Amino acid sequence: MAGKHDIELLWFADCPNHEAARALLREVVAELSPDSAIRDIDATDPGVAEQLRFPGSPTIRVDGRDVQPGFEDPADYTPCCRLYRTEQGLARIPPREWIESALR
Repeated sequence: MAGKHDIELLWFADCPNHEAARALLREVVAELSPDSAIRDIDATDPGVAEQLRFPGSPTIRVDGRDVQPGFEDPADYTPCCRLYRTEQGLARIPPREWIESALR
């Protein structure tokens, strides 16, 4: 069982993918880190997106780190949908394994 983590779900209103990411994140956190709270952050406002260095929706961070292995900050924080490059191809939400790994 993992310890307590600082978990963030960042999203913007026009992205249809954050609901699926939220559901997956809640499921994984309940299993691996039930003492951890998820901060749900609306980064629709460009000022908020810039301040939080928001790379797209949905973004999941555990203890301040993006769950994507080898993540590189794109330095463009315009609110937009995010795609993840996975072994299975492009995905609209991060794979479960990435979240599990970040929590371990």
